[in-house]
Amino acid sequence: MRTRAALVWIILGIGLACTTPVMAQTYYPNYPVCLQVYVPGNYIDCRFTSIAQCNATASGLGATCYANLYFAPHAQPGRRR
Repeated sequence: MRTRAALVWIILGIGLACTTPVMAQTYYPNYPVCLQVYVPGNYIDCRFTSIAQCNATASGLGATCYANLYFAPHAQPGRRR
């Protein structure tokens, strides 16, 4: 029984050691413009509706605004006849 428990712990330990952490989704698909801040920190913020809005926020920061490649606009339903 003791060797079975040791074997289970060894397998669990190897399994945990061989896994890699999962990265969270960075790009929020509801907004068309993202801001990548380089200084201070290093993060991406996708909550802007226009490049002008993003540029106003990026003013004075080491940052870049760009189009969100994962933006998924909501389709308008067709009119019934």
